[in-house]
Amino acid sequence: MSVAAPSRPPTADPASRARARETIWRLAALALAHPAPELRDAIAGGAFHDAFATAWGDVTGRAWPRPEPPSAFDGFEAGYIAAFLHGPDGKPAASLLAGDHDALLHGLARPVFMLNVAAFYGHFGLKPAVEDEGRADEPDHASAMAEFMAVLCHLEARALERGTDPDPPRRAQRDFLARYLAPFLEGIADKLRRRPVPELDPTIAQLVQELGPWARQQIGELEARVGPYRDPDMPRPAADDSAPQNLWG
Repeated sequence: MSVAAPSRPPTADPASRARARETIWRLAALALAHPAPELRDAIAGGAFHDAFATAWGDVTGRAWPRPEPPSAFDGFEAGYIAAFLHGPDGKPAASLLAGDHDALLHGLARPVFMLNVAAFYGHFGLKPAVEDEGRADEPDHASAMAEFMAVLCHLEARALERGTDPDPPRRAQRDFLARYLAPFLEGIADKLRRRPVPELDPTIAQLVQELGPWARQQIGELEARVGPYRDPDMPRPAADDSAPQNLWG
């Protein structure tokens, strides 16, 4: 049984909205990374729900349900593995690597696709973290991409708080969501709807289903502020002979 607080109006303050979006993306990054006991405990104890529900309400005005508590850590981790790493047939129900989703590649080889994703990070001085044994995170992992969105929201909020131009990180959010993250999250959710994994923790399952539609809403909100997204794979109009521009500042 899910329990949710009543809905409330979203915050209208742009800086507060950006901070709330930052929180949503950071918590999503934690939830989509390989599980740690601390995450399971935060979900079981309610701390994850409270933080996420507050930020979600600030942005959307909607309540966030409180799903059933997670199982013990072994079961919590096993559900994640079955959904995203190794299912009963040895394949994930839904890979969390964007490069494994052919619809996102647009005909590119995966190494080229990953370089394009990493170029977004590099423009803002970021690179994948180094994990255990010196292995670099995959730049196209859903957790890394959600963390990047959190950084962009942080830059937007900081610009608003300092009275400087927030549009460069807003344009980067719009482009990254439209080109990569929104269709990726929708693809993950669709695969899990078609191939449900009952063992997957209910909080993570709920998050996966909600993030894609919310990302699409964010694109619309960003386009209203900084203009429409232009698909780089679409040809430019014949009259548009302008030189390429750095849209992100």
